[in-house]
Amino acid sequence: MMQTRRAAVLFWFGVGAFLAAARLCHKDLLWPDEDYHLAAAIQILHAKALYRDVWYDKPPLSAVIYALLGAPTGWILRLCDALFALGCCWLAYRFAAQVWSRREGFIAVALLAFFLVFDAPSAVIPLEPDTFLLAPNFAAAYLAWRRRPFWAGLVCGVAFLLNTKAVFVLAACAVFGFAGWPFLVIGFLLPNIAAFGWLQWSGALPDYVAQVWRWGLLYAADPEGRVSVGRALQLLLNWAWLHGALLIPAAWFWWRERDANRGKLGAWAAISLVAVAVGWRFYPHYFMQLLPPLTIAGSRGISQMFVRARIVLAVAIVIALVPAVRFQPFRTARETDMGGDSKNAAHLIEGLQRPGDTIFVWGSRPDLLVRTRLPISSRFGDSQPLTGVPADRHIATSQPLNEEWARQNRQQLARSRPSILVDGLTGFNLALGLQNYPDLAVWFEQYCPVASTGRTVIYRLCEPR
Repeated sequence: MMQTRRAAVLFWFGVGAFLAAARLCHKDLLWPDEDYHLAAAIQILHAKALYRDVWYDKPPLSAVIYALLGAPTGWILRLCDALFALGCCWLAYRFAAQVWSRREGFIAVALLAFFLVFDAPSAVIPLEPDTFLLAPNFAAAYLAWRRRPFWAGLVCGVAFLLNTKAVFVLAACAVFGFAGWPFLVIGFLLPNIAAFGWLQWSGALPDYVAQVWRWGLLYAADPEGRVSVGRALQLLLNWAWLHGALLIPAAWFWWRERDANRGKLGAWAAISLVAVAVGWRFYPHYFMQLLPPLTIAGSRGISQMFVRARIVLAVAIVIALVPAVRFQPFRTARETDMGGDSKNAAHLIEGLQRPGDTIFVWGSRPDLLVRTRLPISSRFGDSQPLTGVPADRHIATSQPLNEEWARQNRQQLARSRPSILVDGLTGFNLALGLQNYPDLAVWFEQYCPVASTGRTVIYRLCEPR
């Protein structure tokens, strides 16, 4: 008994060290998307309210969690990432071990830990809404399987405040126990009613609806950035090939096992695949929704393959080498061109800062806001709502989602007076340059250039003559 306990402790210590080591290689890098939530969290720490005082087009909980952690960066942020990943592994263990045995539980941990390291780094390293959804996805499905519909719904409700794709987790929970759907729905509604009440009390509810839902629906409906059916199939096949060590045992489970949970786990996986396809964009982090059902099914598949088909298991292990070779997280991560430029710009701003400074960044450069940690002067920390062009395409195109709404937002910006203005977009896309907006011309004339990285220009309010 003592030896078994010691082995379990060593196993969990090894998994934690494995996850932490992989993430600490990225300690000096701010990944896209996580920096957006960190930037919002920093503004919360400056006593600003989301939506009312800060434009934030995501549900509130990601920014709130980061704010509660103090909006950390560097090794502290990466250790938080590792602890979150370890927590997800524990949830996977709990689920698989309860459904079958401890052997399946430990296999589920090994599978999940492997793919939380040897997967696309942009998907698994940063804690952003799709990655955050991993934990409630496991927890809610497990509670639904345990016939705890109210608590499953409550977890889904909290998850909805992280990521609107939590509605797909809610649908999967209904599959696990449809008879309890009233309690599932009640549990889901309670945290959201509380959150919407808080938003209404703080005067932020109309802005929340506009930023999260109106902007989000405009983005989802816009065909720009969508892929063709052929390209979608190619991306799905690419993901499947890189995750063969997960898909082969999961497929074995669904094909060979006569398990009472087979249909429910299959429905969970199918619903998760629909969630991946929503918006028809297929970014790497969208596929995180598939990891929980495939991990649970795959753990049972591997457990049975050990007994019945060691050759097939060997093939799965060989296929596991593909992502291990393709993605090498233990190599120190390098800055992108824009990320390196932001770091240089932040260093220049540090040398120019004065007490009481505020900032505005033209472009979508939330990493600049994180590195400088300055308060923004208006609700706008970047130019997405001012140009109407989302961040995932503002380097390549200048087509706004809604020009009239963007014009109204520019009128708000023109009434603000940030002491530091950073133009981080004109050098990357001249069509979206500040000089192309006549309604900002008078406002822009107040600023004088004081430093430049070559592609990013830093301005301060001009001194009175």
